[in-house]
Amino acid sequence: MKTILVANRGEIACRVIKAARDEGYQTVAVYSQADADSPFVDMADQAVVLNGNAASETYLDIGLIIEAARSSGADAIHPGYGFLSENAEFASACAEANITFIGPSSTAIDAMGNKGTAKRLMIEAGVPCIPGFEAPNASDDELLAAAVDVGFPLMVKAAAGGGGRGMRLVDTIEGLASAISSARLESLNAFSSEEMILERAFVGARHIEIQIAADQHGNVVHLAERDCSVQRRHQKVIEEAPSTCLTEALRSSMGEAAILAANAVSYVGVGTVEFLLDEDDRFYFLEMNTRLQVEHPVTECVTGIDLVSLQFSIAEGGALPLSQEDVTLKGHAIEVRIYAEDPSQSFRPQTGTVLIYEAPYGNGIRVDSGIRQGSEISPYYDAMIAKLIAWGETRDVARRLLVNALRGTTVLGLTTNKAFLLQLLEHPDFISGSATTAMIDDAVLDRAAQFAVPTIDELSLAAVTLHAGHGLFANWSNAEPMLRKEVFEHGGERSIVQLLSTRSGFEVAVGDESRRIIVKGCANGRLRYALDGVSSTLSYALVDDQLSIDFGSKTLLLTRATYQPPVSADAAGSGEIMASTEGKVTALLVEEGDLVVKDQPLVIVEAMKMEHRHLADGDGRVARAHVAVDQQVKNRQLLMTVELDGEEVTS
Repeated sequence: MKTILVANRGEIACRVIKAARDEGYQTVAVYSQADADSPFVDMADQAVVLNGNAASETYLDIGLIIEAARSSGADAIHPGYGFLSENAEFASACAEANITFIGPSSTAIDAMGNKGTAKRLMIEAGVPCIPGFEAPNASDDELLAAAVDVGFPLMVKAAAGGGGRGMRLVDTIEGLASAISSARLESLNAFSSEEMILERAFVGARHIEIQIAADQHGNVVHLAERDCSVQRRHQKVIEEAPSTCLTEALRSSMGEAAILAANAVSYVGVGTVEFLLDEDDRFYFLEMNTRLQVEHPVTECVTGIDLVSLQFSIAEGGALPLSQEDVTLKGHAIEVRIYAEDPSQSFRPQTGTVLIYEAPYGNGIRVDSGIRQGSEISPYYDAMIAKLIAWGETRDVARRLLVNALRGTTVLGLTTNKAFLLQLLEHPDFISGSATTAMIDDAVLDRAAQFAVPTIDELSLAAVTLHAGHGLFANWSNAEPMLRKEVFEHGGERSIVQLLSTRSGFEVAVGDESRRIIVKGCANGRLRYALDGVSSTLSYALVDDQLSIDFGSKTLLLTRATYQPPVSADAAGSGEIMASTEGKVTALLVEEGDLVVKDQPLVIVEAMKMEHRHLADGDGRVARAHVAVDQQVKNRQLLMTVELDGEEVTS
C-alpha cells in the first residue's frame, strides 16, 4: 500500500488520515459539496469532490468511490465506520478493482451483516445467544406467532440493522403489530431491507463488547472489553474500558467467545463482538461489527495499541505484533460523544454554524474531532461534533478528568448535549460503576429537559453579556443609574430581564428575584464577572438576535426578542404540521382526504440518522400534503395541512 483513500468524512476521516500520515502513507479524501470546507479535506494530500450532498449520492455511491480511487492513484481504501464500512458489495468492488480494502472479506461482512444469519452461525459455533426467533423474510403473522414462545418483553430488530435503527422494545402482545410495522419501515428506509428478527429483551442488562484483531495467518486475539451500557434509544452515549463488572475469569470467557465468533467467519482485520451481560453474569451474543468502532479510543488508551495502524499492518499482510498473553490493561478510559442535538426537545438534531469551538487539553485528555470554528453542521449526516476521551490511573481519576474536560469544551452557535453528558457522568449509578442499559430512563430524560430551562442566574448573565459585550450602555452617562429591559426567548417561552446600570455594576431583576453582577472584563467573546460576589468566566457569541453562551457546565442558545411583537397564540391546534428539523421526508403515513385523530403520526422526517414523527395536532381530515417522499425539507417548513373538526381550511 502506498496511497490510502478514506471513504468517509468528519472525525473518523481525520483520525484515519492522521494515522496514515504517521505511518508514511499518502492520503486521499473524498468529500461532498456540503463538506467542502471540512478539516479532513485540508488534511489529506489529495481530495476528490463527490458532486452532491446527500449520503446516497456521495459517500454511499460505490462507483463514485472506486472511480475516485482510480483517478487519484489510491491503491487502498479505508472505509471508517458507517456509510460503506460494512457493505459486502463495496469490499467486493475494491477487490475487483485491485484495491486493498482495509477491513475484512466480503464474505465475513455478509455473514455478520444480517442479524438472523449471524445468530444462526453463532449457535453453530457454540457462542451463547439470546433466545429469540429468526427466519429469513418472516411474515408479520410468523413473527406474531413466534412472539408467544419468545416471551415479553422482547426486541423487534431489523436483521440488516445497526446503530440502534429498526429496533423496538415491546412489552405486550398488543403493541407488537405496530412495532413490527414501524421497525420494518425504518429498516427499509435505512437499510433497504424489511427483514425482522425477535429477541428476548433484557431490561437493565450490561452491554459489553469485545475488541478483536485477526491477521491473514490465522492469529486471533481479543483486546479486552468496552462497557457501553449507558445508552439512549439503543445508541451508545458513554463508553469505558475496562468494565467495572467483569472479573478476570468472565473477561477471559467473553474473550474466548469473541474469538470463536471471529473464527466462525474466518475473520481478518479489526472488529468487535457485542454481548449482553445479565445480572447473573450470563452473557449472550448480540452482533458483530465488522469494522472499527466509534469508541475504539478507550481500548487504545488502556492497551497502548493504535487500532488504525494495526488495521494498516493487517491489510499489508503483516502478522499480529502480539499474542494473547501480551495483552495487558493499564488504567481506565472513558469516552463521551458531543452531539449537535437538543436534549430538551427529544434530542432533536441541530444544524447551523459553529461560531466558536475550543477543545480541552491536558494530561490524560484526548479529543477526536472533525470540526473547527466556522464549520457547518448540515442535516445530511451524523450530528457528532467531537469525541472526548479521558485516561487515568483509576476510574475515579478518569471520570473527574472527563468532567473537567467537558466543562472546558466550548461549542457556540447551536445547542449540544454537553450538559446532558455532564449529568450522566455525575449520576450516582455511573459514579458507582453500576450503570446498566436502563440508566437513562424517563426520569433522567425529564431532568435533562428541566435542566435546559434557563435559570435566574443564567438569564441575568445573558442580559449583562449582551450589554457589556456590545456597549449598549456606552453612550449613557454614569452619573445616573439607567434602566433597560431585555426579553429572551428559549424553548418557546419568553423571559423578561430588567437591568439597572450603575457605576459599580448591574442590578438585574427577573420577576421577583434580583442579582448583582460586576463586569471585570469583556473581550474576544469572553466575559469575566462576579455574580453576588463569586467570580467566574463565560464564553459567548452573538449573531443577529441569537445569543449563544457557554457557562462551563451548560450552554444556552437564546433569542433576543426585545423588539419582537408579543407572542401570538400557540400554533398547536392550527392544523399546520411544520417540520421540526431539517431533513428528508421518508414517509407520508396518510393521504389527502384521510380522517386523522390528535397525536396520530402523519409524516416521518429523517435527520442525521434519526426518525422524527410529526403528529396531528387535532382531530380532522387531511386537506393537503405539501411535500413528497425523499424531498429535503427545511426546519419549520409546512409539511401537511389538516382541516380540523369545526374549521375550514383552504389550500
